This record gives sequence, C-alpha cells and structure tokens, in this order.
Amino acid sequence: MNGQAPASANADRTSPEALFFPNQRKDKGASGGKAVYGALRDSQTARKWIPRGGAAVVVAVVIGALTSDWRIGVTFGIATLVGLMVYFSRRESEIPRWRKPSAAQRKTEAQLKVMKQLGYRVLHARAVPGGNGQIDHFIVGRRGAFAIDSESWDKRLPLRNKLEQLYHGRFSKNERIDEALEEAKRAEELISAELGREIKVRASLAIYGPGMPWDSHRLRGVDIITGTKVRKWLRTGRDRLTETEIEEIHRAAEKVLPPRY
Repeated sequence: MNGQAPASANADRTSPEALFFPNQRKDKGASGGKAVYGALRDSQTARKWIPRGGAAVVVAVVIGALTSDWRIGVTFGIATLVGLMVYFSRRESEIPRWRKPSAAQRKTEAQLKVMKQLGYRVLHARAVPGGNGQIDHFIVGRRGAFAIDSESWDKRLPLRNKLEQLYHGRFSKNERIDEALEEAKRAEELISAELGREIKVRASLAIYGPGMPWDSHRLRGVDIITGTKVRKWLRTGRDRLTETEIEEIHRAAEKVLPPRY
C-alpha cells in the first residue's frame, strides 16, 4: 500500500488537465475527462483556436483531395495555421475590445509580447491619478521600469533635434515630451510610495513613421526611440532588478495605476 501512494500522487500531478491547464481550479468529484472538457470550454484561448485549427484541417483535406497527395494537403494545412497565428497575433490586443488601441500602440504591444516571454511584466493603457494623462505601456523587467507612449507621426516630415528641442518638420513636439516625462515621474512617485522605497521609471516616446538618425536619443529627460526598436531599447536599462523586485513593482503599478478603460 505504501509503495503505491507516491505513484498515485505522481499520476495526479501529471494528469492531462494538470499538464495543459495548471492554473485551472480542480473539482475532486470530476473525472479527468470532464476536467479537461471543462478547462477547454472555459479557456478563451481554446475557444479562439478551435475554429482556426478547424479551418486549417479543412484546407488540408480539400487540398489533399484535389492533389491526391495527403502530404501536400498537410503542408497547406500547416501553412494556413501558421498564417492565422501570425495574422491574429498582430491584431489581438490586451486593451478591451470596445476601446481599440491606436495603430502605434498595437505595434508596440506586439513587440512587448516577446518581452513578456523573457520575464518582463507589462501593463497597457494605465491612467495616472492626479492628471488626465495615460501611460500607453508600463514595463518592468531585469533592466528596470519603463513608461512608453506610442505615437504615429507623418512619415513625410523629418524628425530633428535642434538645441534640445524636438521638431517634426516645423512643428515643435516639446509639449508632448514634457507630458511623457510628467506621466513617468508621477508613476514613479505613486509606485515608490506604495512600495515604501524609491524606484526609477524611465520615460520614452516610441515614434512610428518619420525616419530618425538614431535608434534612441535622450532629450529633456525622455528617450525618443524608433518605434520598431522598442525591444532593443528595453535592454539598455542600467538597473539590475531581481525577480522579487520585478514582481513587487508590477503589483504596485497594477494597484496605483488603474486601467484607463
């Protein structure tokens, strides 16, 4: 009897629902099959991918039947699934559906999805109490805490730095820089107060559209970065945070910076 107990416990840990849905609430009275079915039914990810997988299967069957070669059909089915994955990963956003993010915000969010896989914590569209501003993306990782605002500007006008002043064509963008710095400073104050210790939040503007002679350039306390280089810029932070510090800052930011929508 004693020799069988560990095997039973191990089997429970490696059951299908535990492997594929580790965070799913367990019902001791439900069978393994029912638990898996319930997890699939409740999982938003599963509900989204079932029709996409079905579409790939249909393509595979149709192409296989037309060419009389199942290998060609499978190839087309896999290609269809990969295409759907790429298409929907670019369009899906963590910002609520009824408040569609701007094109610039979606582009930055797509880059940050990769950083989340590397241990970075990300919050989108957060209000800054005490003002009307919004931090489009708040990120905390091993290299520090960052506040990014995403902007899409006319690509026909050049972007230049003239005597510590940012110009887009003949239009000054200093007010926008000052807004981004104010939002980051306010977030820094709120999070520091919540944690009971001082932290730094690095402000930035991710700009899409106009060409820039730099990947990133610090101006008036704000990093002006090429929109497509957000991931590269995040790795330039000078801080060295532990996993515990990252999680503490993320939880504090989640609390003091409420969702904008």
